[in-house]
Amino acid sequence: MPAIQFDAVSYTQPSGARIFDELTLGVDAGEVLALVGRSGAGKTTLLRLVNRLAMPQSGRVMVGERDTREWDPIRLRRSIGYVIQDVGLFPHMTVADNIGVVPRLENWEPSRIQARTRELLDLVGLSWDTHAGRWPDELSGGQRQRVGVARALAADPAVLLMDEPFGALDPVTRAELQREFRGIQKRLHKTVIIVTHDMLEALSLAHRVAVLDEGTVIACDVPERIVQAADPRIRRLLDAVTLKVRPDA
Repeated sequence: MPAIQFDAVSYTQPSGARIFDELTLGVDAGEVLALVGRSGAGKTTLLRLVNRLAMPQSGRVMVGERDTREWDPIRLRRSIGYVIQDVGLFPHMTVADNIGVVPRLENWEPSRIQARTRELLDLVGLSWDTHAGRWPDELSGGQRQRVGVARALAADPAVLLMDEPFGALDPVTRAELQREFRGIQKRLHKTVIIVTHDMLEALSLAHRVAVLDEGTVIACDVPERIVQAADPRIRRLLDAVTLKVRPDA
């Protein structure tokens, strides 16, 4: 069974807006699935269904072969890493304390938390001696995002949700973090769903790319097939990449 499974999921917002109607999609263990589509297509809502920040009106969302309704919501969220665009580091905590939030909540021994924090800072390319005691407002945008990734991985979750994690960074830093993410994933083999508006990012980071349009998955395939798709809705997303890369085209 997939590590994450959306099984005939329907979801309507409290406002009455219908987002999904019997959507079915699976994510295999160790797979990186990128969600792309225009604004309002339902990408972030799909993430929120995984960690019970939203609940489907019908159908099932399965995480680790359990319906999310059967999970204690706190236990579920602590078992899933979550990385967002604006990072959301606690400003009153040092880098080390930010990374150790979930392990502390899980009552890890202080020595274990420190060892894990050292390990993760090294994993994301930051020095313990230089960065552990610094405050979030003393970091660059790229450094804050690296700390956000480390915090999401602190309790070694099997699943990682990433919502436009590199979207607010300058192009050079964004390319650096994309490259580092590929290296981290090669080592850790997490099950990852990443939301992005950048088709190039999706094509370069993901094993499969799911294209959403008005709450429907209109394609879900390996990048090589996505770039060959004839569907005009997908071609528009790909053409936008071409225009971005070749403004004279």
